[in-house]
Amino acid sequence: MKALVAGYGSIGSRHARLLTELGCDTAVLSARRVEFPLVFSDVGQALNDHCPDYVVLANPTSQHHGMLARLAEAGYRGRVLVEKPLFDVVRPVPDNEFLGLSVAYNLRFHPLLQALNALLVGEEILSVQAYVGQYLPDWRPGTDYRESYSARAGEGGGALRDLSHELDYLGWLCGPWSAVTALGGHFSALEIDSDDLFVLLMRTERCPAVSVQVSYLDRVVKRRVTINTGRLAVEADLVAGVLTVNGVSESFVVERDHTYREMHRAALSGRDDTLCTLEEGRATLKLIEAAEQASRQLEWVRR
Repeated sequence: MKALVAGYGSIGSRHARLLTELGCDTAVLSARRVEFPLVFSDVGQALNDHCPDYVVLANPTSQHHGMLARLAEAGYRGRVLVEKPLFDVVRPVPDNEFLGLSVAYNLRFHPLLQALNALLVGEEILSVQAYVGQYLPDWRPGTDYRESYSARAGEGGGALRDLSHELDYLGWLCGPWSAVTALGGHFSALEIDSDDLFVLLMRTERCPAVSVQVSYLDRVVKRRVTINTGRLAVEADLVAGVLTVNGVSESFVVERDHTYREMHRAALSGRDDTLCTLEEGRATLKLIEAAEQASRQLEWVRR
């Protein structure tokens, strides 16, 4: 299998390394000079000379749509994985002949979340509370957070988009959202023009009360979800790797690259049962925009 990774920042370099480790003949597409065995600066040349079966878009979020359009215009017919979120704003997906198109919400492949998903089959979900927080200046060691795309709203940065894994996996666990209200914005002294905090309250197909908070402000990394069903009290701590059900805990040892590796294996083999689909990725993006609208207008937004 031949793979092409567009973008070679922190996430692009990880994708390129893992695909190489998985046995793919991997190339990188980057306008910058980067250290990788095979690098292209032009997408057309990369497609013609490397002939990839699998393309991963890991460039800034604001560039995803343009890159998809260039792949479609070039007649690319392989599989495409787009880093989350799908786009910076809701846009139509270019007409294409791709073999598959999915969004890189790799947390779906976390063993703890997969165990939680199985646990909720047939359950009446009554309430869900999710929280994720990480201090943006500590996010990418050795880099200036003010220079990252996360700091720039115009490039698709901000806590709501960067940390939209929670919005995706809540939709995966609890069904599509139907109504949302929210508060959020830039509240801290961080030198960014993107949002650093958002709090959402919403209703989904399977749950009448879902709350989620995403934050660039937590000095100690947190990623947790608490769920109450008709017969279960569940708490999942994804940082500690502990799933607690009715007071009984189970630990999960998850190697750092595991979720990314399993996501790529699924995409390369065409196993789409866990991958985030195009429509699911679009639903999450619509939820992001609805939350922004709700926060600006102090109202409920319905789908």
